[in-house]
Amino acid sequence: MADTFLQWPIVSQYILPFLLVFVIVFGILEKTKLFGDGKPRLNAIASFVIALIFVGAVSYTSMVQNLTLFLTVAIVAIFVIMLLWGFVWGDAKDGFKPAGWMKWLLAVVAGIAFIWAVIWATDSLGTIGGFFGSNLGQTIITNGIFLIVVAVALALILIPAKK
Repeated sequence: MADTFLQWPIVSQYILPFLLVFVIVFGILEKTKLFGDGKPRLNAIASFVIALIFVGAVSYTSMVQNLTLFLTVAIVAIFVIMLLWGFVWGDAKDGFKPAGWMKWLLAVVAGIAFIWAVIWATDSLGTIGGFFGSNLGQTIITNGIFLIVVAVALALILIPAKK
């Protein structure tokens, strides 16, 4: 048995997808004025019928549910990135103002922490560990390190020294 009414199958599989599609289609019809200006009842009826047809198609409903879950996770991830960005690159009038090199260091640390948090939150540690423990993973790591060393060496050689 579900804990809250939002977890009831009737709500999660029918009512919420119906409302989502109804609101989106109604908003699009109101904005585009497809049936003419000032016809909200006609837009509502068309949106209602389209949403009912949509809820009747189970495969499309589950697809939209999965996309909605992905969207909410992406929104939270973007919010965290923006918070970290504001912390590192924000303009503080009073208080701690990191130097230029410290901003870059904090940005790299925040980026690594964010990537680690996403890997931890998605329970992908076992998959990633299995990949890097394989021969293909070790080959990719070795080649990646080699490319980084070559790129740094080329950068040091090609960039003229300041006098």
